[in-house]
Amino acid sequence: MSRFTLTWTITEKEEGKLVREFLKEQGISKTALTDIKFHGGAIFVDEQPVTVRHRLCCGETLRVLFPKESPSEGMMPEAIPLDIVYEDEYVLVVNKPPFMATIPSREHPGGTLANALLYHYQKQQLESTIHVVTRLDRDTSGLALVAKHRHIHHLLSKLQQQGKVTRRYEAICHGCLAEDKGTIDAPIARKSDSIIAREVRDDGQRAVTHFRVLQRLREYTYVSLQLETGRTHQIRVHLAHIGHPLAGDELYGGSREAISRQALHSKELSFFHPIKRQIYTFSCPLPDDMKQLMERVS
Repeated sequence: MSRFTLTWTITEKEEGKLVREFLKEQGISKTALTDIKFHGGAIFVDEQPVTVRHRLCCGETLRVLFPKESPSEGMMPEAIPLDIVYEDEYVLVVNKPPFMATIPSREHPGGTLANALLYHYQKQQLESTIHVVTRLDRDTSGLALVAKHRHIHHLLSKLQQQGKVTRRYEAICHGCLAEDKGTIDAPIARKSDSIIAREVRDDGQRAVTHFRVLQRLREYTYVSLQLETGRTHQIRVHLAHIGHPLAGDELYGGSREAISRQALHSKELSFFHPIKRQIYTFSCPLPDDMKQLMERVS
């Protein structure tokens, strides 16, 4: 089984730095270093074990071996086909179908994206657990970003906070949106009488959604949505708040007359790769059920 490692060749600019200082600059936290020290990781310079107090020289090769990661107890690998859009040794972008939960829960203990990923990792002999950076609701389709290792998840989470992981969704909502484009800036909180549903409420967390009309249909609007924040059910709550719930979204006032799930698709994903240091952008087509709805009401 393969363990996650990161390797650097030391340049003149880094000459004389302590390993501890260099690794901090690479985004490896004190907590991660403690984990490496006490839970089976190691640090090597030119394949000789060193401590974080080693002073680096130009031309040396620094390699960090991270601790083994194990999946949560009870999470089982399942041979479920994955639509992988992009993969390298650090990240994976997958096109998730509708009706697949992202991670197991009491309601959906198996058949999830996490179960499928775990099987995929085992085939690759990768010792890791599941780190989904951009989770999707069970009924939402489209692109999701997955980190293959805890450290990469940590780096991508920081980039997400800096606005360097972005998602664009496409949706079909009830009614005719009057404005061609606009912004919904309304705080979201969990409903006091529900463990699932959210609502717009003054004491909620700030939530901002930008929308643009792509096409007006009979009794529906096809719309593009860009998230500025990433609250649970944000698009669903915001569209319901302005009187245009998603088609099929019964939880927030939509009707399932035309489609059997919320008509929401993660169309485009863009992120700054924390290791390769460049921007990657991916897109995927609308799924068949949303296409068929568009055809029926256009």
